[in-house]
Amino acid sequence: MADPADIAVLPVLPSLDLDETKAFYTEKLGLSEVVHSAENYLILRRPGIELHFWLTDNRSFCENSSVYIRGGGVDALYSEFSMRGIVHERGFEERDWGMKEFYVYDPHGNLLRFGRIP
Repeated sequence: MADPADIAVLPVLPSLDLDETKAFYTEKLGLSEVVHSAENYLILRRPGIELHFWLTDNRSFCENSSVYIRGGGVDALYSEFSMRGIVHERGFEERDWGMKEFYVYDPHGNLLRFGRIP
């Protein structure tokens, strides 16, 4: 019987250009391990984060997609991403819903929300 603790949730985000997505996520977000790269699908990873991307020509898919990344390592990610100038201007602050969060938008409009319990 499989151990339920072995379950992982891996978001699949849309991309208008997989090469541009790969460049942004590897150079700016540190997802430097390319797990899979094909004409219409891309998988990138860094310790603790794995994201999948599928190719689309519909910008509205990207502009209406997001992923929430949560955990104790978010403070270190905020420092890393701030130095690269990619954190949304709202900064890293506690939101009304009780989470301390910051946001990053990728070049196609996907929203990456990073948060932790304050």
